[in-house]
Parts: sequence; C-alpha cells; structure tokens
Amino acid sequence: MITSVFRKSTPLNFSMVVILMLVFFLIFQFQDLSWTKSNLSVLTTIGLFCLLSFSIFITSFIARRNGLSKDSAFTIFFFFLFLLFFPSVLNNANLIIANFFILLAIRRLISLQSLKAAKEKIFDASFWIFVATLFHFWSILFILLVFISIIFHVARDYRNWFLPFIALASAMILFLIYASIFHIDSLAFFSKNFKTSFEIDYFTTNYQNGAFAVYATIALFFIVSSFTTLSTKPQILQASFKKIIASFFIAVLIYVVSPNKSNDLLLFTFAPLAIMTCSHIEMKQLKLNQEIVIYALTVCSMFAFFSQL
Repeated sequence: MITSVFRKSTPLNFSMVVILMLVFFLIFQFQDLSWTKSNLSVLTTIGLFCLLSFSIFITSFIARRNGLSKDSAFTIFFFFLFLLFFPSVLNNANLIIANFFILLAIRRLISLQSLKAAKEKIFDASFWIFVATLFHFWSILFILLVFISIIFHVARDYRNWFLPFIALASAMILFLIYASIFHIDSLAFFSKNFKTSFEIDYFTTNYQNGAFAVYATIALFFIVSSFTTLSTKPQILQASFKKIIASFFIAVLIYVVSPNKSNDLLLFTFAPLAIMTCSHIEMKQLKLNQEIVIYALTVCSMFAFFSQL
C-alpha cells in the first residue's frame, strides 16, 4: 500500500509527509512546553520545522531533477523515516541550519554534471558550505565534495580550483562584518569550535544505542547496494551517484571527528542515504520485496521514535 502511495511524486504526497512530520514534531515538542513561554522561542520552533520541510523538499528536488530517482516520492518519505530514528535532532537548531545549507551546496554540485554555469555552481556550493561551518564547524569537511566534483567534471580549467578559496574569503568577510556589529570575538568563536573527539560514549539509554545500531545496519545495507549496482546506472549518472555516496561518507566523517557527539550528528547522512534507499527501491524487483523493505523501515523508525520520548 505504501509503495503505491509514494510511487508517484505529487503535491499530495509531499503534503502528506509534511503533515506526518508536523504530527511527530509536535509530539516531541509537547514533552517540554517551555518553548511556548516566549514569542521568540515559538518563532524559533516554527522556523526549525520550516527548515526541516525545506530540507526534505531540496532532497527530493536533487534526486528528481538530476535523474537520481524516478518521478516518485520515496526520497522524501525515507528522509522522514530516518528523521524519526533520532527525535532529539528536532531540537538541534544549529545542526538543522547547517544541514540545510549543506543541502543547498549538494544541489549545486550534483547539477554540475550539466557543465552549465560551472564556476557559479562551484562558488555557490563552496559558499554555502562555509556558511554551514558557522553553525557546525566540521561541516567544512564537505568542501572535499567540491574538489571531488571539480575532478569529475571541470578539472582542466585551473581557475575552478581557486573558486572555493574565493568563496572562503567572501564568507569570512561577511562573518567578520557580522562579528564587528554584534561584538563577537571571532578568534574565540573559532577556537571554541575547532575541536575534535573520537570517543563514542554518549549513549544514555539502551534505546539510543539500539536506534544507532539499527540505523547503522540499514545504512550499511543500502551503501553496499549502491556500490554493487553503481555499474548498472546510466554512464551519465554514475558521477552523480558517486558524489552522493561520497557525501554520505563525508557526513560519517563529520560524526566521527565532531566533539560533543550525539545521534543528532547523523542528520548529515539522511539526505544521501534517502536518495540511495530510493534508488534501491526503484530497482526492478518483486513488489513484495519493496513492501518488506518499506514496512521494515517504517516499523523500525516508529519504534525508535516512541522508545526515545
């Protein structure tokens, strides 16, 4: 049933996912109503939900516009399910904002395959990544995806290699202007955020541990599927799928090196994993197999969500 509902991408499907996400978002937020005591907190909460909705839309846009998925709504549905695995991310403003800017960057980099306005796309993607860095410093590792994209498409033009550094200078100038206006110590800001930690000992409940383990297993399954089926993809799309796979591993690297670890950091993996999962579901296979995968993901995500409330 779920397969038939999301097989076609329509405004109704997107609305259904947004409504579902709003329901679960409110269930999580109503555990602590302190955010309702001030207008600023209410506006911030509404803003976070809007950013999550836009993030889902951008992920679907990346997949459909660049031929990474058929005209289906599976991508947005899987992004929603992965979000339910770690409900605490719904309160993490910095990561939600950083992930939104990273998705804007990935959108520009995936569309680089058309070779139209390549320099503008490289600059835009680099700039959005450096903006994301202001909200979560280790988002800067996504700059690796910019250079990977340059290697795949426009490596011969030496000017393209300098564009990320021009974007860095632009972002730094804007940040310094902002810091001077609001009296922010820029050196203290970066020294505070430029830290690493490789320890994974943050789990406070068995349910958090379980959600992480199940999500990691799911991710491993679809990563292996993406690698094994990569050669069957159309030649023109293989570079794009490689960039999606690379973005997933960069997101994992961000999780590994980031201090103050939590499952929330896996938010950066949701979009690429949702696209890879959608690609797997859309392969020619028995409808029963599709239903089993989708229902298994749905049950696991629902259990993970409610067990962590």
